[in-house]
Amino acid sequence: MNQFHVGIAAEAFAAALFARCGYDVSVQYGANQPEYDLAIIRGERMLKVSVKGSQDGGWGLTQSYLENANYQMAIDIWLARHKPRTVLCLVQFDGVPLMGVPRIYLATPAEIAAHMKASAKGRGDTILEEKKTWGPKAQAAGTTDEIPVSWRFSLETIERLMATA
Repeated sequence: MNQFHVGIAAEAFAAALFARCGYDVSVQYGANQPEYDLAIIRGERMLKVSVKGSQDGGWGLTQSYLENANYQMAIDIWLARHKPRTVLCLVQFDGVPLMGVPRIYLATPAEIAAHMKASAKGRGDTILEEKKTWGPKAQAAGTTDEIPVSWRFSLETIERLMATA
């Protein structure tokens, strides 16, 4: 798939799963809004959802903000662009067969920023990796960064985000 198709497929899977969990899903019409792709609603509660698709094991989130190899500052700038009622839905197609379901994660921008800042042995990184073991020449040699289990898509994760976002 090219990146356009990855994005379309990611949004479709996300919308379907939120609907299957009993949420009303509002998909944007027309040109993409800068902060979110979907809104999920139940009763009076609502979250904006920014869907990010990937087929290579990681999501490049902050590289456009990186200057002078200051990963921490790039992450801070990225985080400041998000509002409190927005969550990210990370959809991973890497290694998923055509008829398989991608791995999907949900987290707040603050959770993602904290995780990215701690990656690479605290140096930070511009790419949120699903799972990465750093090679022998890297600053974080021998360590592994991995998305927390608590971010896995589930009804409980959605409810936690609804209550805290």
